[in-house]
Amino acid sequence: MGPEESDRVGLGGDRMRPVRLDTGGTTLIIRGGHSSPGGPKVKVRTQKGVEEYRAVWMDGDTVSMIDQRALPHTFEIYSAETTDEIAFAIRAMVVRGAPSIGAVAAYGIAMAAMNGEPLEQAAKAITSTRPTANDLFYAVRQVRSDIEAGMDPQMAAEQYVEGLVAQCRAIGEVGQVLIKDGASVLTHCNAGALATVDYGTALAPIRAAVAAKKEVFVFVDETRPRLQGTKLTAWELSNEGIPHAIIADNAAGYFISRGEVDLVIVGADRICRNGDFANKIGTYEKALLANAHGVPFYVAAPVSTFDPELASGADIPIEERDPREVLFIGEYRVAPEGVEALNPAFDVTPAGLVTGYITDRGVLTAAELGEAATGPAKAATVADPKPSLKAKQKGKAKK
Repeated sequence: MGPEESDRVGLGGDRMRPVRLDTGGTTLIIRGGHSSPGGPKVKVRTQKGVEEYRAVWMDGDTVSMIDQRALPHTFEIYSAETTDEIAFAIRAMVVRGAPSIGAVAAYGIAMAAMNGEPLEQAAKAITSTRPTANDLFYAVRQVRSDIEAGMDPQMAAEQYVEGLVAQCRAIGEVGQVLIKDGASVLTHCNAGALATVDYGTALAPIRAAVAAKKEVFVFVDETRPRLQGTKLTAWELSNEGIPHAIIADNAAGYFISRGEVDLVIVGADRICRNGDFANKIGTYEKALLANAHGVPFYVAAPVSTFDPELASGADIPIEERDPREVLFIGEYRVAPEGVEALNPAFDVTPAGLVTGYITDRGVLTAAELGEAATGPAKAATVADPKPSLKAKQKGKAKK
C-alpha cells in the first residue's frame, strides 16, 4: 500500500464514503456539506461548466475542505466534525499549504469551543500534527486568544481566515508589478488558492498579472515526492486557463541557464527574523540556481508565516515524513525491495539568496521583515532585482 492510499484509511466515518456526481468531465465527489462562502474561489472545470469553491470553510459546526489527496482526477470534499478529524486532515495532508493548514486549525479551535471541548486539549492535538509551518501555531494562538477574550468562536475563526484572504489578495496586487508582459515564472510546490483558502501566495501575483491582461507563462516544478506541482499547481493553472508546463524538478537548472525563466516566485512555510525561510524540499536548490544565473528569486507569504521568535533557519524544525512517499509513486513501489529512503519535507533557504519578500505591505528586504509582521501597513515598494540572464542576453544582442 502506497502512502496516498494509507493516508486515506483512518478517521472520517460516513464522510469518507463518496457520493459521485455525473459531471461529464472531472469526477466530483462530495463528502458532506459543500456550500462555500462568497468571494473568489478555486475553479473546478467540468464538461458542464465551472464549479467554484474555497479551499477551506466552516458551515455550522462542520469544517469542510477540498481533499487535496484526490486531485487532479477526482474532486472531493472532506468534512470534519471533531478535533481528531481536524488533526487527521492536517497530518494526512488532506489539506496542504501553510496558510490553508492555519485556516483549518483556526476553524478546528472554533469547533472545539462550540462543542465544549477544553481549548488547551484541542490546541495540543491540532498543533502536534506537523512541526514546520508557522501558520498552524499562529492560527491556534490567535483564535484561542480571541475566544478566551470573549469573542464568538466562529466569528473569531472567520475573522482570522478573512484576514488571511485579504492579505493574499494584496500579495497578488503587490507582486504582479514584478511580472512583465510576456514573462515566464518558475514556481515550486503549490502556493495557489488550494494552499491559502483563496488567491494564493506565489500564484497570487501570477493570477493578478493575468487579470491585468499580461501574458504569463509558468514553469511548474513537479515537486517530488508528493508531486504537488504536477497534481495541484498544474490543476489550478489549467482551471484558470493560464499557460504553463510541468517540468521535472531536475530540469529547472536547464531552463534557468538558457535564459527562459525571468523570475522565480515561491511560497513559504516559516520565515525567520533574519529572512531565512523553510519551504517544500527542493526550494533551496532553485534559489541557488536563480542566484547563480542572476534571476530574481521572490518569496510570497502572509503575516502568519513570519516567525519573529526564531533568529535563523537553523532553528526551524524540519518534518521528516514517511519514507514510502519516496519509495512509492501512488500505489506502485518504484524502488527495489529492501532499500531505505530519507524524506525531509522541507529545506531552508538563506536570506542572502532572496531578492525580496512579497507581502501585503510591499516587496520587502530581509531587514524589513520585522515591520511586516508587527508594524503598520506601508505603501507597496518593489525590491530592485538583479538583472536576469535573459535581460543580459537581450542586451548583448542589441550591441
